[in-house]
Amino acid sequence: MSKSIAIIQTSTISTADLTRLCNEILPGVKIYHIIDSSLLDEVVANNHPTSGVYSRMFQYYKNAQDLGVDAILNQCSSVSEVAEYMKQFIDVPIVKVDEAMARKAVSMADKIALVATAPSTLAPSHRLLDSAAAEAGKDVKITEYLSAGAMQVLLATGDKQKHNEMIIDTVRQAAAENDVVVLAQGSMLALEPMLSTIDKPVLTSPKLGVEYLKEVLDRA
Repeated sequence: MSKSIAIIQTSTISTADLTRLCNEILPGVKIYHIIDSSLLDEVVANNHPTSGVYSRMFQYYKNAQDLGVDAILNQCSSVSEVAEYMKQFIDVPIVKVDEAMARKAVSMADKIALVATAPSTLAPSHRLLDSAAAEAGKDVKITEYLSAGAMQVLLATGDKQKHNEMIIDTVRQAAAENDVVVLAQGSMLALEPMLSTIDKPVLTSPKLGVEYLKEVLDRA
């Protein structure tokens, strides 16, 4: 019997990339997309997940479980801590798209740059890196870099080129001052064609997240 997954998303920005990666890495696995853009709007407006965000996300995770999926992928870093909280209520394995990236970054370097385009992503992503470092028994320095406005451009116009141009200078600065750069949001996968000019490792979450999802499915 073939396996299935649900991807809980706060926008459609990463849908095509995640679908492509799942088809490549998880061939034959059925994919259900559950998308609610109001989640990210509410998190950004309040700079943290509200009780309403928790409530709606619980319903989406419960719906995914009721579909009979074998695992759930949380797409949005801004609500990654909500996904973590939901693990105690949901019997299906929940994978956060950025958790494998955090572990890899900690394994690679002691000075880590965290680059984001949404302020709401910085704090949970920073805490995720701190948690990965604690699990690895490492003392790391994490420096935050915010490229303000780039996410709004992508959400409002879908203009990936402008989005890339707005933040690539931030990535270059972060690379100059650190040993590895972590791109906090999956939507920043659009930067990949430009990353060859960066002389430090730059990590993005979607592929690493789906590869980890495969490990979880293989164990299920």
